Amino acid sequence: MPISISAIMSSFNKNIDSFTVVRILKDYLGEEKAKIQYGILSGKVDTLCALPLSINIALVTALVPTITRDYAKGKTESLQKKTKIFILITVLIGLPCTVGMILFAKPTLNMLFPNANSGSILLQISSIAIIFTLLTQTINGILQSIGKVEIPAIAFTIGMILKFITNIVLMNNKKFGINGAAIGNIVCNITVFIIGFISIKRNIKLNFSFSKIIFKPCIATFFMGIVLMYSYKALNKIILGNYATILAILIAVVVYLLCIIILRVFSKEELKMLKNLKAQ
Repeated sequence: MPISISAIMSSFNKNIDSFTVVRILKDYLGEEKAKIQYGILSGKVDTLCALPLSINIALVTALVPTITRDYAKGKTESLQKKTKIFILITVLIGLPCTVGMILFAKPTLNMLFPNANSGSILLQISSIAIIFTLLTQTINGILQSIGKVEIPAIAFTIGMILKFITNIVLMNNKKFGINGAAIGNIVCNITVFIIGFISIKRNIKLNFSFSKIIFKPCIATFFMGIVLMYSYKALNKIILGNYATILAILIAVVVYLLCIIILRVFSKEELKMLKNLKAQ
């Protein structure tokens, strides 16, 4: 039941926007413009921000059985190592997706929606939630693996309440408008992440390395972002916009992977562990 409730809460989170956005915005934008704003949020922005989740879900699918097995057998050390490495991989997936979407919001919308490319600022704000959404996805998978299935359900409930309040307060202010809904989503995901992270630290007794989990991924993402922007500007003078966008992204991905290797984000032991997990 708690697992099912968590899934329902996660889906229902988006429904908050469906019954708050238009109702609030139409008071000062008019119903037609309010519906257009909601269409941008739900049709383009939410879809793009959800793409990294489809990548991370493969990681979550892999972690559940191996974490459950170690927890059931009382292999505390192995459980801690695997939890750390799964969270690290999530950070390595989430950070570049977050930064890339923020920096490349406009070119991405131009490429995917050439005839309706509005909403770049909304996408940039919404993208901040990507890293927290991915971490929440992984953390909730770990919590469910160790039998703490009620925590994600409680966290989502609290997060949804805060999102609902944030939506109402901010969207009633013309300065925020539709961006208030995006900020509400950030507040929700950060809340769920914090509750889940605290629960994992208490239940698995984790000691995270700041350098490994945060500093090195941030450095790699920083260089990736610089390469992404400058390569796009240079390529855009030579070839058409969409091709420049695709090529710049590919170059940035290669640079990011090279930075991970150069910074030695993964130790030999961790690479061996990942190889064994893949074999399993």
